[in-house]
Formats: sequence, structure tokens, C-alpha cells
Amino acid sequence: MGITKSDYFTDQQNELAILAKAIGHPARIAIIEYLLKVDSCICGDIVNELPLAQPTVSQHLKELKNAGLIKGNVDGVSICYCLNEIGFDKIKDFFQKINNHLNDKRKQCC
Repeated sequence: MGITKSDYFTDQQNELAILAKAIGHPARIAIIEYLLKVDSCICGDIVNELPLAQPTVSQHLKELKNAGLIKGNVDGVSICYCLNEIGFDKIKDFFQKINNHLNDKRKQCC
């Protein structure tokens, strides 16, 4: 079996890339913003919030869940979604490192 290009990068780099890709679509940003607003909901509520068909919303929810940015619990025939703190902590830590670096280098110019 051949080596894939992702094998050249660390697990952390690959994981951050997956997280970044998951939030790289405006519909997914809208879903995250909605979950922030309501704290939890069912899929039907999200469909009513977005100008997208139910199967499209479901696909975006699947991508967010697979990346570890949301969690979903089955409640009867519905799935209740909420944000997954662990995924967002990883993104926050990455951007905090960048922010710290930029603050340290603020007086320098490249």
C-alpha cells in the first residue's frame, strides 16, 4: 500500500486540517452559530434556519460531527445536536499559539 501525503504530517497537523476543512463552508458556520445561539436543538430546527434542503443540512451536520465539532444524541426519531468542546478547544489552542507568537513579534517587522 502506498503512502498518502497526509502521512508526511503529524497527527496534530492532520487533525487541525480536518477541523479547518469542517468549518470551511458558510453553511457549517451558520450551523455552529445557530448551535451557539440555542445551545442544543434537533435537526429539524436547523433545517428551518438555513436556506438549504434537509439532505444538504444533514450532510453538513455529518461533516461537523465526523470532524468532532458537534455531538449528536438520538432522542426518539430526532437527533439533538450540540457543540463538542473538545474539537473547539483544539482550534482555540492553535489560534492561541498564533496569537501569542504575533503578540511577541509585534515590534518586529519581516
